[in-house]
Amino acid sequence: MILLQADENVTWLAPYAYTIVLLGFGFFLFRVFENWFANSFDKPLYRHWLVYRKLNRSQLAILEAELPFYNLLDRKHKRQFGHRVATFIKNKKFIGRDELVVDERMQVLVAGVGCMLSFGRKNYLYDLISVILIYPGEFYSNINSAMHIGEFNPQGKALVLSWPHFQEGIDVSNDNRNLGIHEFMHAMQLEAKQSRDLDSTRFAKQFQNILKRLTDQSVKDQLDKTRYFREYAFTNQYEFMAVLSEYFIESPVEFKKLFPDIYDYFKRLLNFRYGNY
Repeated sequence: MILLQADENVTWLAPYAYTIVLLGFGFFLFRVFENWFANSFDKPLYRHWLVYRKLNRSQLAILEAELPFYNLLDRKHKRQFGHRVATFIKNKKFIGRDELVVDERMQVLVAGVGCMLSFGRKNYLYDLISVILIYPGEFYSNINSAMHIGEFNPQGKALVLSWPHFQEGIDVSNDNRNLGIHEFMHAMQLEAKQSRDLDSTRFAKQFQNILKRLTDQSVKDQLDKTRYFREYAFTNQYEFMAVLSEYFIESPVEFKKLFPDIYDYFKRLLNFRYGNY
């Protein structure tokens, strides 16, 4: 009698077990297809499951007035961008230093710049950043015992910014200097080096394409002739990518005209398919 009851329980549970196995197999096939799609088309199969968070009116007004990129987007992408900025603000801790008080505008603009650079990515929250430290000016860095205007500290999972210099990067949009973009790219590049997700795989692939292109003599000659990228870009590969991101965002037309291959690789690296890019 006891054995019969056990058999009945097994029979009753069997459909659920089959369903779990089928769901697991279906998920496996989906991941295989997702990887194939990303490798074939240099972009993620999807960027969002759900878009549900919204910014309030004052936050939206800040984006509309001070972040030109937001106004380049269509209605669908504006909803996605708003969701991302709201999620970024919710997930990061903003701390003012030296008596600076972080207000709503600071949060929205920092989050907006970060989400702008990662807008083409599925993973947009910069997992290596937990804290945003904002100073009222230059600050002393214990990393290399020097004064800085911005830095990314992976050990402390902190992005550190001088607010006046960050603000200048937004206000002056034609000098190819943007502190926020520069420091967020440092975080993105290190994340790509440490992670194996689809965004990181695409980043690594296109980064290698950029490095290979730089070995071409015609590109070297063009770099010497135009002096387009500022000298600091050639400090090391990390600074090169950070500076490249500033030029890509602020002067895409000239960048594409002078270095079309590098521009195209960088566009694929970010999956940046919005506005005039």
